[in-house]
Amino acid sequence: MSDTVIVIASGDLRLAANQMCWPAQVRVEEAVMNAIRREGREVRRGHACDPEKGHGFIDSQKRGMEVFRDIPPEAPLVVVEAVWQYTHHILHGLYTHGGPILTVANWSGEWPGLVGMLNLNASLTKAGVAYSTLWSEDFTDEFFLSGLRQWLAGEAVRHDLSHVHPLKEFRLPVAAEERGGRLARELGRDKAIMGIFDEGCMGMYNAIIPDELLHATGVFKERLSQSALFAEMQQVRDEEALAVRKWLDRKGMRFMTGPNPETDLTDGQILGQCKMYIAALRIADDFGCDTIGIQYQQGLKDLAPASDLAEGLLNNVDRPPVEARGNGRVLYEGRALPHFNEVDECAGLDALATNRIWTELGYDPECTLHDVRYGERYHVNGVPSGPGEFVWLFEISGAVPPAHLMGGYAGAVSERQPPMYFRLGGGGIKGVSKPGEMVWSRIFVDGGLKADLGRGRAIELPLEETERRWRITTPQWPMMHAVLDGVTRDQMMARHKANHVLVAYAPDAQGADLALATKAAMFREMGIEVSICGTFAG
Repeated sequence: MSDTVIVIASGDLRLAANQMCWPAQVRVEEAVMNAIRREGREVRRGHACDPEKGHGFIDSQKRGMEVFRDIPPEAPLVVVEAVWQYTHHILHGLYTHGGPILTVANWSGEWPGLVGMLNLNASLTKAGVAYSTLWSEDFTDEFFLSGLRQWLAGEAVRHDLSHVHPLKEFRLPVAAEERGGRLARELGRDKAIMGIFDEGCMGMYNAIIPDELLHATGVFKERLSQSALFAEMQQVRDEEALAVRKWLDRKGMRFMTGPNPETDLTDGQILGQCKMYIAALRIADDFGCDTIGIQYQQGLKDLAPASDLAEGLLNNVDRPPVEARGNGRVLYEGRALPHFNEVDECAGLDALATNRIWTELGYDPECTLHDVRYGERYHVNGVPSGPGEFVWLFEISGAVPPAHLMGGYAGAVSERQPPMYFRLGGGGIKGVSKPGEMVWSRIFVDGGLKADLGRGRAIELPLEETERRWRITTPQWPMMHAVLDGVTRDQMMARHKANHVLVAYAPDAQGADLALATKAAMFREMGIEVSICGTFAG
């Protein structure tokens, strides 16, 4: 291995986000580079800070290609991420790089650095690029340092994956085998349509399922344009949008409005979001979509307020009624229309199957994806001594249905989305997920389609702890306090091939086991390679 280690950092495409997050990135890079120097190695950045832009991130695919032209092709390369990053800014260079690659993130909720690294890792896995990965709170702990020494010695970093079990190790209940197999065969026979409002959000290469893999499951893409969604929004009458707002007001949902559209949530922004909700349902009905995803973060973000309110409403069974154009027919009446945030097609396929399984079982079918944002140990039972239980903080800007929240609509509040990400404002559906048994899952691409499934619990934490966790992450977004059965923090980080995780509630522990088994059987029949992660009764 060459003596000089090269450090690079992929960032956002949005200038405001890169500028806001740059100080945190500098601190993390310095800590990582100092750790490398203490091991006796030279290290340097592979690209300079741009004083005019006010940051040193690789902020476009074009810039990334310029940077990689000056990086020695066999150099040991460390990608350091303290922020959300667009993988396609650097994927091209990593795809052809001849030297060893290490991805590193800081264990912090301040900015979505862990989320960005997980997306990068999943994209590299899909691309077939070999890499090692590490994470740390301060880059002085033995977990990080031992892994770094291993990598600097030219070895791949290996993590404990003993929590991952191939489905063939389990004997599923007969009822689950029957239901899951039947639902998969019905999907293969009758087919389903996945509506994609502009494919490929924020560089998430990992979130795009190749058509030939998706078609084998019975699902086919309808590629739609966000410009068509915006045009349809212009056809929605103000009275229709106001009716949606009044419906939400009657349900007890609160909107934290103010007079300044640049920093406050305004009534005008909410009206635009209600129009998007109506327009999305009408276009989905036009094309016969069984699930849809809106990209929003590019293009639409410069035309309309955030898609997040619409996403959460679409994922809820009980939601404002929307009529078809002209004939009074209520669209998707009594049903959720599964929406996958940021057009994450892997989550969309999962949500479609989950909706059908949960409906078949008679469970509440609402599901959502979350970012795997952060987590800490917490003494759940109030015991002051001992290590405590690790409680994940799952958090996402949109897609969370009110049915998942404590208090439902009455427990939900909509606050203006952060201006650095959402220039034209709009709100989401903020709240805390109710305690209960749940099933988590992730479909990902690794040669073919694969899926990890696991059991978990959403738990309730004291209000002051919840507020603290919001303060150290993004206080405008809904969150779930999650405990994953039989999966440690580092096992989850080492294995999980996505920035997103899909969650759905079950009525009790026995019901969660049945739902997981049915889902595993359906996925297997769909041709997806299934692994069970953590504790599962079978």
